Amino acid sequence: MKTISSVVEHYIKTKPFLLSALSQGIINLTSLARNMMPELELELGKDVKQGAVVMSLKRLSEDLDFRLNHKIVKVLKSIGEITVRSSLTDYTFVVSDTMLNKHVELINRITANPEVFYTSSRGVNETSIVVSSSVNDIVDTLFADEKMVERTDNLASITIKLPKDNISTPGVYYYIFQRLAWEGIIVNEVISTSYEFTILVSEEEIDLAFKVMKDLKNL
Repeated sequence: MKTISSVVEHYIKTKPFLLSALSQGIINLTSLARNMMPELELELGKDVKQGAVVMSLKRLSEDLDFRLNHKIVKVLKSIGEITVRSSLTDYTFVVSDTMLNKHVELINRITANPEVFYTSSRGVNETSIVVSSSVNDIVDTLFADEKMVERTDNLASITIKLPKDNISTPGVYYYIFQRLAWEGIIVNEVISTSYEFTILVSEEEIDLAFKVMKDLKNL
């Protein structure tokens, strides 16, 4: 049976930015309840009192404050080293039978230079390669016969080391990417392991993106 509380919670959870703002206590609950009521009444099939909606929002905001802030902030405060790299290029190719051998050859060509950044990931139909722009000529030559889907130059990366608690705490990545979205930062690529993840952004936005990441440790 649907209740006002359950319908209110579902409404809020389907709107991520509203969910976060509610957890931070920066929304006028009365105004929000007034805006929600037509949809809630349609969902419940009956009239709803504004005061009941406000009370449900208040209880939900208190619960969210614990679930979103106390647990996630504990993880974010434990963020480790933040590493920034610039002058990167992101290639995306269609997966092919010859792709793996070319990856091996590329690695062999650049291994002697520890300053060169290289990482790759493979999906079902596409594979991406992120390298220092200084070796673009090598990639262009080795993968000349492959079908390139996209190439983005002038990128920078931010690599963050996360504490082990991150894999057992829901919402950590959501919280990070939400903060980036709030600042209007476009994330071109995401590369992650269990306790480390890297984002690629344009070099024009790297300073702002770094500030967002650094500020997470001071929540």
